[in-house]
Amino acid sequence: SRGYSAELSGLPGVSVRLLSAGDIAAGLDAGELHLGVTGEDLLRERGDDMDSRVMLLRALGFGRADLVVTAPKSWLDVDTMADIDEVGHAHLARTGRRLRVATKYVTQTRAFFARHGVADYRIVESSGATEGAPAAGAAELVVDITTTGATLAANGLKILTDGVILKSQAQLTASLIADWSPEQLNALRRMLSVVEAKGRAARLATLVWPAEQDDTAQAAVASFVAKGGSRRANGALLATSDLFDAAAALAGAGVEPVTVSRPDYVFESRSRVLDTLEHRLKGNI
Repeated sequence: SRGYSAELSGLPGVSVRLLSAGDIAAGLDAGELHLGVTGEDLLRERGDDMDSRVMLLRALGFGRADLVVTAPKSWLDVDTMADIDEVGHAHLARTGRRLRVATKYVTQTRAFFARHGVADYRIVESSGATEGAPAAGAAELVVDITTTGATLAANGLKILTDGVILKSQAQLTASLIADWSPEQLNALRRMLSVVEAKGRAARLATLVWPAEQDDTAQAAVASFVAKGGSRRANGALLATSDLFDAAAALAGAGVEPVTVSRPDYVFESRSRVLDTLEHRLKGNI
């Protein structure tokens, strides 16, 4: 497939290819790419044994979408997968035909329906606007990806209450069957250290107070440090979720002034994700 190339500043020797999300998923699954950013929904569609061929390294927080099972809004008594099972039985008995499910996500649809014990259906593979299949008379149900549900609703469809198959987002993903050299693993180590440091920084804040009040201040925030924060000289690195409670505790102890800053990066010496990846790669050799 066609694509463009790029470079990563500070990571010499890394070849970057700009491909479609589908091509990235296929390349990772085939071991043709070492690393890629693509949607989890596309990776899961590669097969139930996907986890034996790729490893999700980090959820990136964008490209969020849900893979859902939907039914016509006019089916007033149908809200769950159990209801679909009952309707499927009745439809087969009445018409001699199984319910038709329009979807591009055949693998995940079959697995999800099997987990819910739904058998009286058949897949109608869709390559176009899947949500329009019921209105066109091509299917009774739709399994599709959605971000807000607005397009599905506009086509007269509702999401089943237990019909969320996958809450997908973009994932930094490594291939377990690609040929990894020591140099490539070192490049990945550097890349992951930056990605993880940026992710940690987004969840942390540094509080700083006067040196002469350090003993009092450290005692005031000790419970927050114990929850996963860390002490600093005349300060503490704490979770942003604890920021206002910690500030209140410091104010209650008479510590002032207290300033807050947000780090750009927070590096650690080890990467559990990389340790796990290297262990799994050794298992695949």
